[in-house]
Amino acid sequence: MQWLVVSVVLSVVLTLVANIVLRVLPELGPRLARWLAAITSADNADAPARSSRVRVFFPWKAMIAISITLTVLLGLLRWVR
Repeated sequence: MQWLVVSVVLSVVLTLVANIVLRVLPELGPRLARWLAAITSADNADAPARSSRVRVFFPWKAMIAISITLTVLLGLLRWVR
């Protein structure tokens, strides 16, 4: 049961650290976004250029809640077996 507490605490702490780093270093967010876009985009020269950009809304509070809930549920399932 101790590993469950450690897992939940680490999940919350790492999420908070990531959010604090992005708040303290605001230029890091767009740089990471460009880097991820560059490594995930196809290098196809024939593909038409996109003229519009879509802004993605990421609910980080929901991510924390879901992460904690799933961690607890998985821990309980493992504990019951």
